[in-house]
Amino acid sequence: MKKIHSKILVNIATLGPVGFLPKAPGTWGSAVAAICAPFCFYPFPFAVKVLILAFIFIFGAMASSEAEVQLGKKDPGCVIIDEVLGQWITYLPFGLMTGSQLIVGFVFFRIFDILKPWPIKQSEKWLKSGWGVMIDDVFAGVYAAIALWLFRMI
Repeated sequence: MKKIHSKILVNIATLGPVGFLPKAPGTWGSAVAAICAPFCFYPFPFAVKVLILAFIFIFGAMASSEAEVQLGKKDPGCVIIDEVLGQWITYLPFGLMTGSQLIVGFVFFRIFDILKPWPIKQSEKWLKSGWGVMIDDVFAGVYAAIALWLFRMI
């Protein structure tokens, strides 16, 4: 039973096969999140979106922790549930968005997730295991949401 449980958690952490796609798994994870957002995130009221994000943070951290154990590596690149969290945080403050705004939000999130300006990089060390994997994407998502808000103002 424990082996099945571990396998399920690793599949959640990697979004199944998506985390194992060649080159830039984080970008693939963000792309999946951006594509799914209009169907799995936007239809809900703001309070439900916040609950969805809390659920992803908690269960994503648990799944990421298990993936680290099973894969024998700290923050393995194939773990991309954190990209879903960060990408959807980017979109959280906004109502309906155009396709181009979704793409711009995707680009902003990827920029902040890759460059990791202060305190994003440092936040990875604030929490242990999968919690550290998830928290830096929270900050990258907040930065990207601010950048997207400024972009939408222009």
